[in-house]
Amino acid sequence: MKEVLLVGNPNTGKTTLFNNLTKSDEHIGNWHGVTVENKEKSFFVGEEEYVLVDTPGIYSLCPLSFEEEVAVGTISSHKSSKIINICDRNNLQRNLYLTLCLLEQGCDVVLAVNEIDKNVIFKVDYKRLGEELGVSVVGLDAEKKETVQSLKNELQKSEKPKANLPYLKELHWEKSVPNCKGQDEDVILLKAYEKDEKFFDAIGVEPKQYFEAVPSDSVLILSELRYKHIDSLIEKCAKRTTKVYGESKFDRFALSKIFALPIFFSILAVIFYLTFFSLGAFLSDCLSAFLNILTSPILRFLEKNFAGSFVYDLFNVAIFGGIGTVLSFLPQVVLLFFFLSVLEDSGYMSRIAFIFEDILGRIGLSGKSVYTLLMGFGCSTTAIMTARNMDDKNAKIKTAMLCPYMSCSAKIPIYTVIGGAFFGAKNIFVIFGLYLLGVVVAICVSKIFDMTVLKSKEQSFILEFPPYRMTSLKRVGKILWKNVKEFIVRIGTIMVAMNIIIWTLSSFSFKFQYVAMDGGESMLETLGKLIAPIFSPLGFENWAIVASLLAGLVAKEVVVSSIAMFNGIDAGATKLISSSILLSSSVVYFSSKASVLSFLVFCLLYTPCTASMAMLSAEIGKKWTTICIFVQLFSAYIVSFLVFNVAFAIEIFGFWEIFGTLSAFVLLAFSILFICKKIKKKECDSCQSCKKKCKRNQKS
Repeated sequence: MKEVLLVGNPNTGKTTLFNNLTKSDEHIGNWHGVTVENKEKSFFVGEEEYVLVDTPGIYSLCPLSFEEEVAVGTISSHKSSKIINICDRNNLQRNLYLTLCLLEQGCDVVLAVNEIDKNVIFKVDYKRLGEELGVSVVGLDAEKKETVQSLKNELQKSEKPKANLPYLKELHWEKSVPNCKGQDEDVILLKAYEKDEKFFDAIGVEPKQYFEAVPSDSVLILSELRYKHIDSLIEKCAKRTTKVYGESKFDRFALSKIFALPIFFSILAVIFYLTFFSLGAFLSDCLSAFLNILTSPILRFLEKNFAGSFVYDLFNVAIFGGIGTVLSFLPQVVLLFFFLSVLEDSGYMSRIAFIFEDILGRIGLSGKSVYTLLMGFGCSTTAIMTARNMDDKNAKIKTAMLCPYMSCSAKIPIYTVIGGAFFGAKNIFVIFGLYLLGVVVAICVSKIFDMTVLKSKEQSFILEFPPYRMTSLKRVGKILWKNVKEFIVRIGTIMVAMNIIIWTLSSFSFKFQYVAMDGGESMLETLGKLIAPIFSPLGFENWAIVASLLAGLVAKEVVVSSIAMFNGIDAGATKLISSSILLSSSVVYFSSKASVLSFLVFCLLYTPCTASMAMLSAEIGKKWTTICIFVQLFSAYIVSFLVFNVAFAIEIFGFWEIFGTLSAFVLLAFSILFICKKIKKKECDSCQSCKKKCKRNQKS
């Protein structure tokens, strides 16, 4: 079994080629940091088996971030392995820089030029390019299986090509240096020119003496030599059109200071409307009806044979009721993932990073954080893992801690069922507001951390704009299937187990008597009533509501299935759940819109699911995970308290009365500050002795 490394710049089609060769469905995206760790899988060329290692995207062999260190470390420790270096045909000038870095290290390289972009900017003579570089060059479309056969043929060749790098003759030591035993002298010279401290630290050598033995501007000299050689290759082997890579007329609006944010929020508004209402609501209703058709015969059989016993309730309420309720929201989850994948695949995600780079820079983050936070709208667990690509440790911790504030897809049932009951068609504005509130709270938390215990250093952020592309239905289909499969598996394992546990706790007393027949308080009711007073200031002291929040610690979908269970709602009947929480006779009952808003805000901000907490612990450690949980509970409580009291006051006194009162207080406060500032300035201007005194104090 032979090992092959897959190496390239971000956004060149590495993971697409990996999926093609190994028949996998790893996540693909037009983004730096989509791959944050090595992925390995075997494939066959004829009868021979190969192990393909997909490394994170890099621009050179001098790592600047975590994922780049992973890639460079893998290359350094596997120099004897073949390397597939994938480049984008339309971005050869930048991509070939990494190719030269690999060849300088003596790597056995097969250059694969990806032709996935149909807007041709470069027409390349691959044979001539291979002769000039001294390596094998293959043109392919990373998405199509039939185009990779020539690449497989090159992998079977045992002879290592000899690279042609004439510019290396211009590198030299300006003064003698000690021998570095066990290391190639040419490699040492290159790394000295690159000022690569991490390389010298890894081999246990003090770099200062080597850095002083090369020109002071060695990094610039080496870069210019490489790019000069690349320009020569492009001139000889490629014909360029007048187009500019990634240029689009739409960017004049999408990236402008005036239109960028309105366009972004408009796109989000359309996505939310289609996901939670319109198409999403229609598909959810269809699936609910289908689930009722499937479960009705089984429930009729159980009712006939086990009516009045706990067996019927177990299946009707705990299993079919809870699972059916959450499963009915599958279309909306699928739609949300679909729109996120389209945004990412189209090339717009990089533009979003550019838009928010300045904003995030002020709270100790960078544009790299945008991808992680947007991933949080899908699933917090996977989003937390992508925080690894932060250069700065403190920025990584902050980014990972902010992911749970992004409203994940598991919260969709909560917003739709509970919000829909009280706000109807206006619920779209409530949902949009919740998503924005999560972002605002995340920004505030990050700013507080950046000013106190997690001050970030200046971070490097290399950003490229890929051209806008039509989304590949095949690629999006794979992403959707992967997420649907995970959702169904989650329902079939965690959800079933949790619903049975919750049903057991809510159906039996501590003496294990069946409450429905023998009366008395259930275990969950007893525990809920014990904790409920804590939530009284938030407007929902109902023990069953508190119990549903406790169940939501395992998985947020369980909140709605728990409410359905407490109110005795049949499988998939989401409209009945919405109706039931309006009735004072129900176990779970909300008395006002203010208490509903408070509950939704608490669900948005409080502790994430156990899977996310486990991922946080793995990525940032137990200490910061504990702090994260405490901060989330605290912020959820405070924000919910404020929302409830403001909303409750508006319900009693009216919006404009409250708005006018708050505006008057704000205006009065600013007026007082302005007057105090003017008085202080006037006193200082009229008191020369004060000025002299101030000058003396400054000198002393």
